[in-house]
Formats: sequence, structure tokens, C-alpha cells
Amino acid sequence: MKVINPFNDKVIDEITLLDKRQAFDSVDNAVKAKSKMRSLSSGDRSKILNQILIGIQNNFEAFVKTIVQESGKPYRYAKGEVDRAIQTFTIAAEECKRLPHELFDIDASEKGRNLKGEVVYFPKGVVFGISPFNFPLNLAVHKIAPAIASGCPILLKPSSKTPLTMELLNKLIQSTDLPKGGFELIHCSREVGDALIAHPEIDILSFTGSPDVGWSMKSKAGKKHTVLELGGNAAAIVAHDADLKLAIDELIVGGFAYSGQVCIHTQRIYVHESLMETFVTAFIARVEQLEIGDPMDPMTEFGVMIDEGNAKRIEEWVNEAIASGAECLVGGSRVGAFYAPTVLTNVSKGQKVRDEEVFGPVVMIAPFSSIDDAVAEVNDCRWGLQASIFTDSIQIRNSVFKQLNVGSVIHNQSTTFRVDDMPYGGVKDSGFGREGVRYAMLDFLEPKLLVREG
Repeated sequence: MKVINPFNDKVIDEITLLDKRQAFDSVDNAVKAKSKMRSLSSGDRSKILNQILIGIQNNFEAFVKTIVQESGKPYRYAKGEVDRAIQTFTIAAEECKRLPHELFDIDASEKGRNLKGEVVYFPKGVVFGISPFNFPLNLAVHKIAPAIASGCPILLKPSSKTPLTMELLNKLIQSTDLPKGGFELIHCSREVGDALIAHPEIDILSFTGSPDVGWSMKSKAGKKHTVLELGGNAAAIVAHDADLKLAIDELIVGGFAYSGQVCIHTQRIYVHESLMETFVTAFIARVEQLEIGDPMDPMTEFGVMIDEGNAKRIEEWVNEAIASGAECLVGGSRVGAFYAPTVLTNVSKGQKVRDEEVFGPVVMIAPFSSIDDAVAEVNDCRWGLQASIFTDSIQIRNSVFKQLNVGSVIHNQSTTFRVDDMPYGGVKDSGFGREGVRYAMLDFLEPKLLVREG
């Protein structure tokens, strides 16, 4: 399988895909590692996780350049991703020392008199993680680090578009004290991947990617514990009392970082009608100032999409919206895999750029007259991952937080805000379960109750 640089269409490497037998051999390796992984002390797991993070630190630039080359992500954002991966392993190296453990009285009824309940958490088993192209390191790490911290062997299948970053990480992991089979890297076809999902020896499926694929995988997973992070259609509300400069600074990044190829990309912006004209004028000016160029240049802010097919999809969606009455204020053009940063207004319900996950550099802006109207607009879609509220009012912030049907509400920050120890995930078609090291570990652990005398 050839790996293509989306910026210049050059082949940068080739990857050998495993057939079904080879993939199942990797499952066998993971199954054999279960007892050794389970017997690791918290100190053992912490040491291994620290070995990995030190390896990333020592190979920092190699990771950054590999991400840039295979994903087209601008250098500045690739650098941030590697920093975050180090932070994710750092958090995991600490969280593995404090697995949940509960002791409580169970004497509410006479039958439980003088008895106590003790809940201990054990590794659930083998994890099969599937990660997407847009964060080829850190979204994979958000499965790998919690699995190791929980004492679970993990098989990881990266995106076929960005497999090289995981090749680098795999070399580091295999040089640590992790038991053999504790981490297995899988490059395979969709057909072989489906066979792995159905494999009886895999206990947990953790998938990050498109909703159609994710829900299909869940149906194939049977009784496996399943965690799905399936994207979103993130919206921001800019209230009448918002700091406009702050909102624009944040939402420019939210709308156009990595060409909008982020699950929590700011796709919809609802601005109070009293600020609409001022906001739009200033926002467009900032869009026109974005540094566009070679992703390897540290000054580049905006570049190509992952491939021409996705750029063409965006082109079709924007053209459909314009044909239905939307106005394009800036952008709206494509050259190969490059789609210009685009801002639309007057987008009606029923248009894909409003209702579906664009996953590209398109932002729509609409006015609102009351906060309740804005909340209703944000909730009026099948997605529910993250949303932002820009306001100086605690009352407005708290009201919006209670009403929005999303996994996270971000105050006075972009919808793309994420740190690696926070619970991250959505509702509705955005999936279920939470990532964020401690919260992912809870999905990888099974509680067991001991009833005993005090």
C-alpha cells in the first residue's frame, strides 16, 4: 500500500498489509500477553509509559515531520500534536497508579449487617483500537496509553492514509519493557478489519472515525464493549456581551486549523444580531490573512486536505448550498486537494454544510435575536460533540450549558478546545463513551465486587 503526501502527491513510503491469518496471529499474541499485562504493578505500567514518552521526546522532530508528510497537517499543528501525545502518556503514567478501588458498608438492610462491599477493577481484556488520519499520533495514543495504564493488551489499526506515524511509535514501544504482545500494530484491509471486530478473543472495540463506519462496526462487534467517537457539527454562540476580538481569534483557529479536518471543527457560528455586521467584517478580514502554503513551513496556517476526493466533496456541498440561496463571503474554490477557507451566510436547513459534518474548511455564520433561539439552532442537528459559548455573563453561560445537548460546552474558547485529561465524547450521532485518559481507562476496566465481613 503506497503512502501519499497530499501536498505534492509524491509516494513517501509503502506499507505491507496483513492478511487475515497474519492479523489473527496478532490477536493470538495479544491474548497470550493478557496474564503478563494483568500482573504488571502500577509501578511497572508507569515505567513503561514513561519509557514511551521519553522515546517520543527523543524523536520529536521525526514524529512532527512524519505527520506533516503523510497527513498534510501544517508543521505548527503537527508540533502541537506531538506535544499533546507526550502529555497523554505523562497523564497515563500517573493515572495508572490510582486505579479506582471502593470500600463501603452494605448494611442498609438487615441481611447486610456487619458486611462490607469492596469493588476492585480488573483489566477487561484485549482492546482493538481504530484511529483516523486527522490526528495520526494523538488519537491513537488516546487508545494505547489508557490500555497500557489499565493492563490491557491492545491492537491498533491506524488509518491507511497515515500509517507511518504509528510505525515510528511501534518501534519505540517494542523497545520498552512492555510484555511481548502488549501492543500489536495492524495494517490491513477493511475486510480483515471487520474480521478482527468479530473476533471472539477481542473484548473491547474503541473506534474513532466516520459515523457510517462506526455504527456498522458496532453491529458487527456483538457483545464486545464498544466506544465510538464519531465526529460532530460543532457550533459556537457569540452572545451580545461577548469579547469580539477573543471570539474571532478563537473561531478562526476553530474553523480553519488543519483545513477543518477536526471532529470539533467550528462549523456553525451563531452571532447576536447586534454584533452580526461587525463580526462578519472582522472575521472575513482574518480569513483573508491566513498564511497558506507548504505544510512543512512553520509559518503556514492553512494547507491541503487529506486528498482530492474530500476536497471535491466539499466543493459539491458548498455549490449545492449556494444554488439553494446561500451566499459565499470568501473562498468557495478548489484546486486539486486544496479547498480555500470558505465562509457562508444565509444557509438554510436541509443543506449538508449546515446539517452534516463538513470535516473541511467551511464555516457558516447566522444571526440570532435571543439566546434561546441560538440554543435551539445549535441543538437542531443529529450531532452532539462540543459547542462554545462566548459571553461575559455567568447566567448566560450556565443556562446554555444546561440546555445544549452536547458532550462538552466550552466557555470563551474555540469548539476545538481539548486537553488530554478531560472527558471527551458526544451524544446523539456523535457516538458514546468518553476518551481522556482516566475516562478511557474506565471503559477498559471491569469492576468486581467482594462481599466480606468488616
